[in-house]
Amino acid sequence: MKNRKVKLMQGNEACVEGALAAGMKFYAGYPITPSTEIAEICSQRLPVIGGKFIQMEDEIAGMAATIGGSLAGLKSMTATSGPGFSLKQENIGYAALAEIPCVIVDVQRAGPSTGLPTAPSQGDVMQAKWGTHGDHPVIALSPTSVGETFDLTVKAFNLAEKYRTPVLLMLDEIVGHMREKIEIPNKDEIEVIDRLRPEANDTDYMAYRTTDDQLVPPMAAFGDGFKFHVTGLMHDEFGFPTNDAETSDKLLRRIMQKIDNNVDDIVLYEEEFLEEAELIILAYGGTFRSAKSAVKAARELGYRVGLFKALTLWPSPEKRIKELVKNVKKILVPEMNLGQYVLEVERIVAGKGEVYHLGKVNGEAITPDEILTKIREVL
Repeated sequence: MKNRKVKLMQGNEACVEGALAAGMKFYAGYPITPSTEIAEICSQRLPVIGGKFIQMEDEIAGMAATIGGSLAGLKSMTATSGPGFSLKQENIGYAALAEIPCVIVDVQRAGPSTGLPTAPSQGDVMQAKWGTHGDHPVIALSPTSVGETFDLTVKAFNLAEKYRTPVLLMLDEIVGHMREKIEIPNKDEIEVIDRLRPEANDTDYMAYRTTDDQLVPPMAAFGDGFKFHVTGLMHDEFGFPTNDAETSDKLLRRIMQKIDNNVDDIVLYEEEFLEEAELIILAYGGTFRSAKSAVKAARELGYRVGLFKALTLWPSPEKRIKELVKNVKKILVPEMNLGQYVLEVERIVAGKGEVYHLGKVNGEAITPDEILTKIREVL
């Protein structure tokens, strides 16, 4: 804890600092509000440390170049918002199937289409889960503060490297543009995970060879001297395309299992005031700040309200929510959309409790008073 740097920092700036602390050496993207500061700061910081920055001609190319940077052995990131996130989806699916670690930051804004480019939203939550076609592994994190943005950006890179998969960091305009005082951890306090690489003398290297005990294959980089093939088609252990039903089934089930089997390592959440709670407010991202203020005000008025912060949206904290609903039969989900994550909560609760929603889509943040009013209605 000694000699930590204390800075007044913007959320988007903290994202870059966290990425650099995790070892990012390549950034490719296309400027788009409200994520543009991420690209700007990367363009300044990366050349200083020997990294590479490239502005691509569009969002699709930005995602493609990010994949290429990772295949060349560099920890790689891109950032976007709204329609740019939509454009990246096909290549996000490519990265998922080809098992290419990278981090995609989505600083959410109000939509659809161009929408309200400078206004906050949480309208991409379901796109994060289902945006690309086909069954595919998904990890999506959602910070609620500038400090958490730093920490979860590091976590995003670690998870991407550990599980050889793209990881989504779902900010919103509120978190991306707010400024707060944070303590930047010292280098020796930060856990940094690097991808598993093949042994230099592994003459039998196959890019997608796994075992029952090791679902994540070692990853060689282009230029390391290993021969391997990368494709967006279903592929065998060498990486070559295949139409074989058994091989395809095994591949797709494995890339899902490497996430499903490690949910406890991936899922992050925090909870407060759950003792004797009659209602839980489940919040994430920029809305969490208002939710916490509302819960404190409600408890001062005598309402027994608890608070649950979902830091990992996908995979969802399903196991913990199922445990909570055994004792607390009412859950309220406030979010800046007309109903997205509340659908996941309803699926998990499965009729064993009452799930309520508070949505807002006018480009303004949900206020503590609005949540408090809803608490009064529910209780």
